[in-house]
Amino acid sequence: MGRVFDGVGGLSGGGATSRLLVNYAEPYRSQILDYLFKPNFGASLHILKVEIGGDAQTTDGTEPSHMHYENDENYFRGYEWWLMKEAKKRNPNITLIGLPWAFPGWVGHGENWPYDFPDITAAYVVNWILGAKQYHDLDIQYVGIWNERNFDSKYIKVLRNTLDKVGLTDVGIIAADGDWSIAGSMIVDPYLYDSVQVIGAHYPGTTTVKDALKTQKQLWSSEDYSTFNDDVGGGCWARILNQNYVNGLMTATISWNLVASYYEELPFGRDGLMTAEEPWSGNYVVESPIWITAHTTQFTQPGWTYLQTVGHLAQGGSYVALTDGKGNLTVVIETMTHDHSVCIRPPLPPFNVTSQNATFQLKGSFASIKELKVWRSQFNFKTKKPSFFEKLTPLKLSDGSFSLNLAEDEVYTLTTITTGQKGSYPDPPPSARFPKVYKDDFDVRNPPFSEAPDFADQTGVFEYYVNLTDPGPHVFTLRQVLTQRPVTWATDADQTISVIGDYEWQNLTVTCDVFMESVKMGGVFIAARVDKGGQSIRSARGVFFWVFADGTYKVTNDLAGQTVLAEGQSGTRAYGWHTLSLTVEGQYASGLLNGYTLWKNAVVLTPQNGWAALGTHSFELAQFDNFAVVAA
Repeated sequence: MGRVFDGVGGLSGGGATSRLLVNYAEPYRSQILDYLFKPNFGASLHILKVEIGGDAQTTDGTEPSHMHYENDENYFRGYEWWLMKEAKKRNPNITLIGLPWAFPGWVGHGENWPYDFPDITAAYVVNWILGAKQYHDLDIQYVGIWNERNFDSKYIKVLRNTLDKVGLTDVGIIAADGDWSIAGSMIVDPYLYDSVQVIGAHYPGTTTVKDALKTQKQLWSSEDYSTFNDDVGGGCWARILNQNYVNGLMTATISWNLVASYYEELPFGRDGLMTAEEPWSGNYVVESPIWITAHTTQFTQPGWTYLQTVGHLAQGGSYVALTDGKGNLTVVIETMTHDHSVCIRPPLPPFNVTSQNATFQLKGSFASIKELKVWRSQFNFKTKKPSFFEKLTPLKLSDGSFSLNLAEDEVYTLTTITTGQKGSYPDPPPSARFPKVYKDDFDVRNPPFSEAPDFADQTGVFEYYVNLTDPGPHVFTLRQVLTQRPVTWATDADQTISVIGDYEWQNLTVTCDVFMESVKMGGVFIAARVDKGGQSIRSARGVFFWVFADGTYKVTNDLAGQTVLAEGQSGTRAYGWHTLSLTVEGQYASGLLNGYTLWKNAVVLTPQNGWAALGTHSFELAQFDNFAVVAA
């Protein structure tokens, strides 16, 4: 026998990749979750990996931490708790994994580094695992170190020790979620070796290294795919799901990301197993990677074992075979050609695949199998009429032998398992642009989530807030809550910012009530035509209308505030509400403060379009209310 199979999974986070999913209305939200997690329906995923939110920009946005400050614990922020519960509701056996990308600033004690105080970092991560169980009855089975950043052997040992001390001996450590280099360290350091259960590498290109094999530990592709989810993306996924084991003996493969639920113009738009980026319309798209996943996930389970007989076909392509040890057999075959299976990374060396007739001979206890169910996907790139996950007539076997005519760009599953199903729902509503008239007064007494719908935080964290000191109209607000820069993963801005709306918006008016909570240094803004997010947020441009607690205002062409279009006295102060209104039309912008023109005819040549936004001048507390956009 070969290695034990650990499953196929999806990754939510790293970062904010499921942001828009939570705002879908029913029944569409549940349908999307069914396509991802419901057994024998769609992708039927075995593994869900989530970001342990660290309050910082981690690719497509920030995800809130369970501990913004040292004396703060809250296990109801963000949407990963909800997502894990929804996944578990559908598949009680799903494997759950947590991994930090970033950490709140206090964890680093002022340094942009999480390892100087390993006890503090370990306690912070272990709190998240304990909170998952205490507040949501979720058992986290594996935890990682620091996504795609340096690992620290001492920290890994401290984390193992901290887990063991609170009784979490069953929680395995995955390391190091980057390259394979930790394997070399494990070979020479027995304590490190004992601390790490799984060696997880990212985008391994289906190959592993000698040192990793030498450890005899489980090897995973703990983040892979990250490819635009058209049919070439489906081809990439088909090829690596098989070849990660055939070439690299990796027994789990996890897709970044689970579902593309973030504004498409953010980095890596639509790099998910399916697309759900329009909560305002209800539209979602079940893309080819969902059905490619099903070819493996619906006919295997973690704990099954690969047979020794796996490999490459004579004319290109690959096959794997797995068994549950109780007589069941599943064979998955892929014949993806090079140009129809390119992943985003690493580069793919040339190879050839041509149509072929392949004969398989079942031996030993499998020789008596008389029939195999057959499921087929044909990409049909030439006709552009693909057919995915189609159930064909069962294959009758004589003397345990069968032959298949395999064309290029096909995936077959041959199996004794009879429960496979191509799940479906009626078509969701048609796609539609973000509404041109949009408002949110944040008046939600018991919000189901900590964040207001459709706002995508790109630096900082914006949460619903109840303002008990205000008897007037501003009891329920949106508040930016970070007061220090996090231990970052990407290059967060020095300002906080949350974007919203339609990236194609050009001419619009943005209005919002603002409240500064920093007496001398405070500053807040509203913005239009914001052209960048994600890891590029520092260089975002647009039209930014700032007011400051020192009684001044500024209009800038960039988030960093370097290009000033207008400035002057505003009379604004902290601890008082002010209404800002920004209108951009063609090449001109103007601004109102409390209903009166403060500045006008500022010339804006670029950018010509982008999101609306709000935010603060630094990592400071500030509140927003009655946000509204009217776009032309």
